[in-house]
Amino acid sequence: MGEKVLMKGNEALAEAAIRAGCRYFFGYPITPQNEVPEYMSRRLPEVGGVFVQAESEVAASNMIYGAACAGARVMTSSSSPGISLMQEALSYIAGAELPCVVANIVRGGPGLGGIQPAQSDYLQATKGGGHGDYHLFVFGPGSVQEIVDITMEAFEIADRYRNPVMILSDGVLGQMMEPVEFPDHYEPGNIPKPWATTGAKGRPRNIITSLELDPVKLEQHNIALAEKYKKASQELTRHEEYMTEDADVVVVAYGTTARVARAAVDRARKAGVKAGLFRPISLYPFPSGALFDLATRAGAFLTVEMSMGQMVEDVRLAVNGTRPVHFYGRAGGMIPTTREVYGEICKVVEGRV
Repeated sequence: MGEKVLMKGNEALAEAAIRAGCRYFFGYPITPQNEVPEYMSRRLPEVGGVFVQAESEVAASNMIYGAACAGARVMTSSSSPGISLMQEALSYIAGAELPCVVANIVRGGPGLGGIQPAQSDYLQATKGGGHGDYHLFVFGPGSVQEIVDITMEAFEIADRYRNPVMILSDGVLGQMMEPVEFPDHYEPGNIPKPWATTGAKGRPRNIITSLELDPVKLEQHNIALAEKYKKASQELTRHEEYMTEDADVVVVAYGTTARVARAAVDRARKAGVKAGLFRPISLYPFPSGALFDLATRAGAFLTVEMSMGQMVEDVRLAVNGTRPVHFYGRAGGMIPTTREVYGEICKVVEGRV
């Protein structure tokens, strides 16, 4: 690894994408992700890449469809309302089995909402916000360094699985500054793309589409996609545990909220309360197996989110009724405090919830 540099989360994400071989970026401005396209507009021409500020998020999402068809490493970024506008194209891209990376720097909603951080796009991201049976692979970084690491790997995962990958960040992680390291030498993966539309010279032409009017063939395509997602669930699930070995209460949180929850766990331990933290890193596929295994030891779970309760559904499914799952959330751009989460931990321990 190289020397540490102090970078804002959004700019670190953009630099990581460039170092991972991304040479095409299409996007549209929206707070709080504007540093990503701003950085890309300056850096991509320096490395022979192309930056286009599209006329809308709808246009940008279809531009990444086109670049992905040609086999290019391409990405876009936006914040919640803008990501909503991209859902039709993301369904097309997943249906056509094209690799790309999408960053969502989440802000509070619904509607235009506000510009403060939130985690209320979890269900949209992990369950497929567009139409049809499809999934994005979704990762929720918890630090600026993890943004860098996940972004660089996201392009490899997208190419390997021929599937869109979403980085689910938020307004806190995007705007905060932390020291990060980039690899001294990084060679982007060279996964063959014989399916790409690179010009039919000496080979049959490639046709990329998500349209299939024969219901038998379309069903087979959906079955093949489901098998791909099943394989990914065995290979891509990631999580981090903190003080869970003897925990009576396990807090489940990701991203910014996990940072707050970790401090609350430390406070609980100092007060003699056996608390721990389970931090999902892969949000789809969700680390259900590891959470279910933890349920054999823990007494109860407390899911903490910057939403009115979205990831808690996956937590309850994973625990499968073996242990109680409680929820605490703040919404609209409000961030749970360490004091609040500690208070909720104590309520669970004392049976007051």
